[in-house]
Amino acid sequence: MADERCEEDIKRKMSLKRCEVCNTEEAKYRCPRCMKYSCSLICVKQHKTTYNCNGVREKTAFVSINQFSDLNLLSDYRFLEDVGRMADCAARDVASHRPRTNKFVNFLRNRARRYNIHLKTLPFGFTKRRENSTFFNNKEKKFYWHLKLIFPHSHAKFTEKRVPDDKPLCDVLKYYTDPQESDPVICQRLKIYSASPPSDIQILMKVEITPCNSSRYEELDASKGLLDNLRGKTVIEYPSLHVVLKKFKTDMAVLGYNKNKDAENPSKDLVKENSSEEEGEIQDSS
Repeated sequence: MADERCEEDIKRKMSLKRCEVCNTEEAKYRCPRCMKYSCSLICVKQHKTTYNCNGVREKTAFVSINQFSDLNLLSDYRFLEDVGRMADCAARDVASHRPRTNKFVNFLRNRARRYNIHLKTLPFGFTKRRENSTFFNNKEKKFYWHLKLIFPHSHAKFTEKRVPDDKPLCDVLKYYTDPQESDPVICQRLKIYSASPPSDIQILMKVEITPCNSSRYEELDASKGLLDNLRGKTVIEYPSLHVVLKKFKTDMAVLGYNKNKDAENPSKDLVKENSSEEEGEIQDSS
């Protein structure tokens, strides 16, 4: 009964508000994230674009004691349940308890060397070393890679964990660029990619261990997995792939392509690498 009364009070308050997007119709919805009022699906999508809002309620947001209600209490209870469930899953996850010692790192590098992949690692304490979740499954004889996807035209970065080394890259990208299979929020953020045909999407990987101020990239085969694409290449901790559109890539030096230095590219700033990882000594894999 208390929940029904709270819902009725919310609906009564919303009926007195107007849509904060079009400012003409009566409000029917309220964003759980930024608390903006809207009247229709069109206005909901418009408000997400205008205010850069993902529409996901912030479960740990501060609520004053005067505004604390039964709904807030129920929300906190469910949040604690989710935390307990995640902690229990983490405790049961064998891979997360694998020792991240020199022995583990050496084993990983030696396995990569067998597949002609030059895997190099940063010293312990660096960001990429801490966040790297790559491991090798002895039973399946397969790598499960920590993968970073960079979409420069949308200024977006995403992380994929436990990507099988035989999974085609085109299948990995479907969750981000396919309008039918991608998450609606991600699809909206990567609209320039989802609106482009798959043939116009190119996957590039930076060539590591190059002279200063010499950034070069290699094109990867989207129909193949990471195992085939990484053969003969140097990887620092984990692969970072740049997903670009062919019409915007002219300022990136791609191996096997002739770069026109005099060509003017209005989207030059879109494809510059924006990396915040620390620089440090790289440990040799030998």
